[in-house]
Amino acid sequence: MENKVLETSTSQEEEKIVLKPDYKSEILKIIRSNASPKVMCDQLDDYHENDIADVLPALSSAERKKLYRILDLDMLSGIFEYTDEQDAGRYLDEMDLKKAAAVLSRMEADAAVEILRELEKNKRALLIELLDVKVRKDIALIASFDDDEIGSKMTTNCIIIQKDLSVKQAMSELIRQASRNDNISTLFVVEENETFYGAIGLKELIIARQTDDLNDLIMTSYPYVYGQESIDDCIEKLKDYSENSIPVLDNNNHLLGVITSQNIIQVVDDEMGEDYARLAGLTAEEDLKEPLKESMKKRLPWLLVLLGLGMLVSSVVGVFEKVVSQLTLIMCFQSLILDMAGNVGTQSLAVTIRVLMDESLTARQKLSLVGKEMKVGASNGIILGLLSFCFIGVYICLFKGKGPAFAFAVSACIGCSLLLAMIISSIVGTCIPIFFKKINIDPAVASGPLITTVNDLVAVVSYYGLSWFFLIQVMGLAG
Repeated sequence: MENKVLETSTSQEEEKIVLKPDYKSEILKIIRSNASPKVMCDQLDDYHENDIADVLPALSSAERKKLYRILDLDMLSGIFEYTDEQDAGRYLDEMDLKKAAAVLSRMEADAAVEILRELEKNKRALLIELLDVKVRKDIALIASFDDDEIGSKMTTNCIIIQKDLSVKQAMSELIRQASRNDNISTLFVVEENETFYGAIGLKELIIARQTDDLNDLIMTSYPYVYGQESIDDCIEKLKDYSENSIPVLDNNNHLLGVITSQNIIQVVDDEMGEDYARLAGLTAEEDLKEPLKESMKKRLPWLLVLLGLGMLVSSVVGVFEKVVSQLTLIMCFQSLILDMAGNVGTQSLAVTIRVLMDESLTARQKLSLVGKEMKVGASNGIILGLLSFCFIGVYICLFKGKGPAFAFAVSACIGCSLLLAMIISSIVGTCIPIFFKKINIDPAVASGPLITTVNDLVAVVSYYGLSWFFLIQVMGLAG
């Protein structure tokens, strides 16, 4: 009976997989059909813009040009919102200038800026000249911010009303602006000189009576950021709030635009990608289309430094050559010590980089972090050291044919080396990024590869040093 139930469940799961819609094939079939433009447009209107954007790379240039003629400008701009910036720049080159400008004019200003940056300078200048005046102004505003400033990620797609309106006037203004702005869940309130004053939730405005005072609906403690603030400084602040939109102000407290929840997700995703790249010793996240020379320029400097450190580690191993020649068995467990030291150092590094994002961290808190990581390294080292002592001792007895005294002496040395290496590695993984932060060097870029190599050096010295002192000098073991 149980087997039948399992078979039925499996067949249902397989059926669900089979029945999952293949939107890509369906969209390709529609585009490549002989249907009239009207019929084709109506059929494609049933699909999400993101699904159509995914199909564009699979189309030929002629098929894409056919699509540009069939779809209306609003739908085309929606599709381009979900297209990679580099691909979008290439697709715009396939359109005539006027149509390309019309598509860009209907896009979010921040997305249009990203696409324009991918175009050649002459083509970009021509398109900007053809853009709608307001769109051109919004694009110029967003482009005026550096890539690492939060203003470069904002959008001007928001509802802005004056503080001195009545509830009825505010509702009328909402309806008027909603025709060209779809971020309507929050209305932002400004004073006569465009200074940011507060925000009103759409629900509160809808349920308010006409006789109510608009000022009673305004949240004056609504969160905000300044356009010139760095993205790193703003991320924590933005993540702390669950608002759909957070206003962006200039240095005179004038409202410039908003950061939407979608922008926040994109910013956090980009920052995580950059941090991941930095931990590998890269100065920026690499792109698949990046030229070979550029990728080499990012990686080679740190690899040269690590080559020098690697040669230092090798020379230290050479110092203990006599230890290895007299007790060859210990070579079998060298990688165990090195790997565990590296793992502990990387864990401490990840925790430290995360904590260092908090600029308010005091010297006492940093010292407390180092102490905590030492305790964690020591505690884990004791547990893993005891396990190594037991299992490696038994392994040497059973598979290497050594006596219990010899076997457990070697495993005890390995356990002690593991404990020492893990404690030192946790300290190194904490102190090095703190030091680099102190001297204004990005700790993520500088720490990742360096800690790996330093921990190798620590592990080698700890392991072979203890083996030489404990096994050879004190116990007189060899072979």
